[in-house]
Amino acid sequence: MTKLLLEHLLDIGIRYIEIKNQSATMEFTLAGLTSSAKVQTLLFGIFTLIYATALAANFLLVFTICTCRKLHTPMYFLLTNLSLVNVFSISVTTPKLLQTLWTHRNTISFYGCITQVYLFIWCLGTELFLLSFMAFDRYAAICHPLQYTFIMRKEVCVGIASGVWVTGIIDGAVHAGLMLKLSFCNSNIVNHFFCDVPPLLQLSCSDTTLNEMMAFVADVIFGICSCGLTLTSYFFILRAIFRIRSTEGKKKAFSTCSSHLIIISFYFSSVIYTYIRPSSNYSLEKDKFVSLLYSVVTPVVNPLIYSLRNKEVKEALKTIIGRGKLLRRPQV
Repeated sequence: MTKLLLEHLLDIGIRYIEIKNQSATMEFTLAGLTSSAKVQTLLFGIFTLIYATALAANFLLVFTICTCRKLHTPMYFLLTNLSLVNVFSISVTTPKLLQTLWTHRNTISFYGCITQVYLFIWCLGTELFLLSFMAFDRYAAICHPLQYTFIMRKEVCVGIASGVWVTGIIDGAVHAGLMLKLSFCNSNIVNHFFCDVPPLLQLSCSDTTLNEMMAFVADVIFGICSCGLTLTSYFFILRAIFRIRSTEGKKKAFSTCSSHLIIISFYFSSVIYTYIRPSSNYSLEKDKFVSLLYSVVTPVVNPLIYSLRNKEVKEALKTIIGRGKLLRRPQV
């Protein structure tokens, strides 16, 4: 009888400790980019400028595409979605980073951290698939110009846009939901400037096998499938370009996809380095600086490359600026 009572009390004690451990971490501390107060002040100015530039450039690009009827094509419809994802993506990480750099308060609540994971993974998956379908759009335009309007008709474009956003939402929800089930009882210091999956998994004292398995599945679906679609599209694009006899024709064909090629090279390389590799090879110190490329720098670079290297967008911007000058001119 006494033995049974002791076993029962021990079982209650173990359950109590498990519940206590699961709820022990009610907030996390973000390690950030640096501990130097002077460098933090300098970085605050730099990232404020970057964030303001990203918002202004992306919203200006969306406004230009929406107001210019000449740009109401499938490529620019997908580009509008990309700009919206860029605004969403940089707004998930940068405001918290700016707050940390300015106030030197590095804490984030447990549910705030999980929410950041959910929103960031949502943006990441959506952008990967958007870039892939933009490559497919260029393939259809260059390799099948006569069937292009049928292939990329309105219903297909809306379906693609809806599909990539919903897929991103599902992916983010799966990772965030699994993260909620983990216990974080060893440490609450996240070696990053925002809450991301790899550093949080390293902090967990629970079994992360299911999380790692789902991360692998996401790598296959989002990484390999999106890369596969992009590489296949560009293989046929380059083959079609090399078959063009005139040098002028080759330049014209390549110019329609050069901006997109620059962006996917920049974005895919940094994302693949961070996520699509064995967890044993993670180096969090390197990862948080590499993640700056796709979480902060890319949302600024995308609209600038598409506007500065795109003749149609530049002409549309000149038209809008010209209209603005006419409106400001005093009436006689």
